[in-house]
Amino acid sequence: MKIEKSEKEDHKILSEITYQGKAFWGYEKEQLEKWKNDLTITEEYIENNETFKLIVNDKTIGYYSILKLENEVIKLDNLFLLPEFIGKGYGKTLMNDCIEKAKEKNIKKIILDSDPNAELFYKSFGFKVYDKLETSIKNRFLLQMELSLES
Repeated sequence: MKIEKSEKEDHKILSEITYQGKAFWGYEKEQLEKWKNDLTITEEYIENNETFKLIVNDKTIGYYSILKLENEVIKLDNLFLLPEFIGKGYGKTLMNDCIEKAKEKNIKKIILDSDPNAELFYKSFGFKVYDKLETSIKNRFLLQMELSLES
């Protein structure tokens, strides 16, 4: 198992991981199609944002990406796994890598917009909800969460 920086050529597999990872939570195919653009990772996205892939047995099974917002704040923009690897500790491996890289760069806070299905996962790392965003699905909200890395 290894985590490496994604190359722009990875955009198709990362898009597929994103789509399948989102589908894992039971969203209707029609809804996933509406989100198709949001779930697509482009070559430009990889070139412009720090994106790291998780490789197991020479297969990319997941990834995460971060956006730099301010000097000491980053946003975890994506963290997805292929469905067959969810619940086996790989998400934890990716999240720990993200936190470690942030600490190495003296980042003080990580923020994210969490799918409701991932709230407990992020809370297990110490993320706290500070607000919520209404989505295109009635009565569904993305949770805005933050993790302070200051001691």
